[in-house]
Amino acid sequence: MSVLTIRLPSDQHERLKTLAAHRKISMNKLVEELASRAVTEFDIELRFRARAARGNPSTGLDLLHKLDTAFEKAD
Repeated sequence: MSVLTIRLPSDQHERLKTLAAHRKISMNKLVEELASRAVTEFDIELRFRARAARGNPSTGLDLLHKLDTAFEKAD
């Protein structure tokens, strides 16, 4: 396991502490979850771009449209 020191504006730090308290988790766990989410999103984007480079542009656009529609229904 690694140790990471970051600098944040005080107001952002306080908001993160509030979020962690709301979720009943430590700041460490919150930052770990947020980092995991960011890395997962990055991996998904890389896979999508690799598949898009091999695929059919219109099929890719159709998939994006389906995602947009799904997100709109979720809201």
